Amino acid sequence: MRDIPDPFREQRRADGVLGLPTDKEVIPMILRHEDVRRAAKDWKTFSSDAPFRVPIPSEEDVRTVRQLPIEVDPPEQTDYRKLVEPFFLRAKQPAFVARVEELTDRLLADALGRDSIEIVEGFALPLQSKALAILLDVPESEADLFISWGIHVFHVADGERGLHKGAALERYLNEQFDRAAENPGDDFYGLLTKASFHGRPLTREEMLGFANLMFAGGRDTVIHSVACAVGYLAERPDALEFLRADPDRIVHASEEFFRAYMPLTHIGRVCPVDTDVHGMQVKAGERATLCWASANLDEEVFEAADEVRLDRKPNPHVSFGFGAHLCLGAAHARTVMRVLLGLLCRRVSRIELISKQDRVEHTPAYDRPLGYDSLVVRMHPLAEA
Repeated sequence: MRDIPDPFREQRRADGVLGLPTDKEVIPMILRHEDVRRAAKDWKTFSSDAPFRVPIPSEEDVRTVRQLPIEVDPPEQTDYRKLVEPFFLRAKQPAFVARVEELTDRLLADALGRDSIEIVEGFALPLQSKALAILLDVPESEADLFISWGIHVFHVADGERGLHKGAALERYLNEQFDRAAENPGDDFYGLLTKASFHGRPLTREEMLGFANLMFAGGRDTVIHSVACAVGYLAERPDALEFLRADPDRIVHASEEFFRAYMPLTHIGRVCPVDTDVHGMQVKAGERATLCWASANLDEEVFEAADEVRLDRKPNPHVSFGFGAHLCLGAAHARTVMRVLLGLLCRRVSRIELISKQDRVEHTPAYDRPLGYDSLVVRMHPLAEA
């Protein structure tokens, strides 16, 4: 039975590339798993040194800073990454996992006490917002502001004050760096305030670049993954029983949810010189894009690629990218997902689907189901929970 719609199947098999029309150019989307991974490693041909243009559509209207380290190439990218990677890897430490488990348990207890709960904004948003506060090493109360921004931090503009989308985030981040400059602590903002890059302090623009990516890349993606996992378990009651029968399956199931419900369909690269991209011509300075979602469904790599198999292994998905730009937040996302699935197995007998509103990514080249705009469920407790 097919679980995952695949709008890229025919073009992936035929040509390995799909043209994505935009206002200024037709952008080749690289579709095959092997080709996507090769391009992700070839930063000289497919460069990330393109402020605001790595996401598609471009983000000049939602932020004023280059995101770091995603919008630079090696070796500078490698040096930027080294500054913050140890901080992100804290998500693997037992103390961090324990705090996320306590948080998730609280939210599940609340959900179990209700007749129903909306998962996207009512559960996944507060879960990731509060987990992000733990990762940032700031008080959990900060998450109240993160929650108020809603699912998409860049989608809110202050028209009354003439502020662009994302202005609220930049204003908040500047306040945090002002605070850290006066009294730098051990939180994320203090780390960047005290950091040295190539023998000099980071500029405020560089600090904002790191922090902007933390919120832009680390919110929507985890919220989407959590909602999709809960939705899958609600629509297939046997899946939760399958995981409960052997908790060791949770690690594999987490990776399969990340593969199957890749939140970011694709990400752009700029070609510094004229480039042939699988038969499509890209002029110097124009873009190609790496289609992670298609690569994750490549039947040459994944048996029954359009099925969710919770015990799939190996699972070489590219949901956290590939090569130099491998996602810094991968450990955090994995901890949140594994903790959630473990607690669902221990506390929830079944998840009853009440209603859902599917979300679809509409483009001129494809329509791709992308989780939920709304998902309402009832969680039934285990008798012994």
